[in-house]
Amino acid sequence: MRCAIARDGYVTHRVFFADEATAAGFRPLRDVLRGPPPETEDRPGERRNMEVLTSPLLTRPATHDADLMATDVEIEAIVRLARGRGARDIAIGSGRTARALATARSVESAWDRAGGRTLGTVTWPETAASWLRPASRFAAADPDLWIMTGPATGWAQMTRRLLWSTRWSPDRTLATAGIGDPRTLALVGLAHLDGLAGATADGALWRVAHDRFRKVNA
Repeated sequence: MRCAIARDGYVTHRVFFADEATAAGFRPLRDVLRGPPPETEDRPGERRNMEVLTSPLLTRPATHDADLMATDVEIEAIVRLARGRGARDIAIGSGRTARALATARSVESAWDRAGGRTLGTVTWPETAASWLRPASRFAAADPDLWIMTGPATGWAQMTRRLLWSTRWSPDRTLATAGIGDPRTLALVGLAHLDGLAGATADGALWRVAHDRFRKVNA
């Protein structure tokens, strides 16, 4: 076993590898999240919508934290999108504001009517020390799809923690219109949210792909 340690340096935490080839390709998650993927490092123009993750937590709250209730057509579009992906089991993540919780209940009801199963709902606060506990519970559900709703700051804090500490994947996640606001997505960084998709309040679909936010056809 090989251990990746800086020359003449002392480290508290060590990472062991089976061989030198594996060790040579090692890149700590914290370093991955501090900047764009290697293939985009020479294209700074594509980073304009990205806040690099030097910490799992935001340095300041969002300035546009509207507490939005998802519309009926928005929820219907999310359910259609989930069914189109062949999902049966979902896990719902929600902020704890009144409208976010109401949206979560509406999504669960709509999914039940569509013949799906909700494994559980995990809520997160708008302010917390780390968001680690709700992030761990949300990721552990391991559904076919995660569905997320809630105001910008809480969602961004939760999502940054998910990226930093769990195996949650944005390409297995659908979100409501408030999260699909480019200003909200920028709190995490489009480069870290590839595959995240959702619906707007009028039922149109959106998706993050190749570090860009795009409206897509139904």
